[in-house]
Amino acid sequence: MASKTTILMLGAALVVAGCAKKRPEVLPPAPGETAPPAGTGTGINDGSVGTGVVPGSAEDFRRSVQSDTVNFALDSYDIDPTARAILDGQATWLAQYPNVRVTIEGHADERGTREYNLALGDRRANSAKNYLAARGVDAGRITTISYGKERPLGGSGEAAWAADRRAVTVVIN
Repeated sequence: MASKTTILMLGAALVVAGCAKKRPEVLPPAPGETAPPAGTGTGINDGSVGTGVVPGSAEDFRRSVQSDTVNFALDSYDIDPTARAILDGQATWLAQYPNVRVTIEGHADERGTREYNLALGDRRANSAKNYLAARGVDAGRITTISYGKERPLGGSGEAAWAADRRAVTVVIN
């Protein structure tokens, strides 16, 4: 009987040993050591190696474009030269990722009625959408929403109001 028990114990030990985790090819640094620079030793150079940023993601968009926000003058939804430069960068990024969808949020400052600011935010969002579409981005990939004055960045006064007059491009994939 002792031989059967010994054989069963040896068999169980072999099964457990066979299920042991394999050592990963690249080990994390030991405590106190520094990690190797991003992009080293992987053979991949897409700009996101070691950063944890997935190409085509919302984080990649924010890192790759000049800004996700264009600002507008008081009571305006016209695309000025600064906004053109920002939207041109967004259009270039969106061309690289044709399956990515975005929402453009239109905003207004706290002055004016709720209805007026919702309409103005809508015109701002659609103005940015139309500009991107004119630059070759499929309009079907772009949705718009107006928040009017409901989502201010905070504060009062001309500087805060200027920051609130905006259209923000948000990656939704």
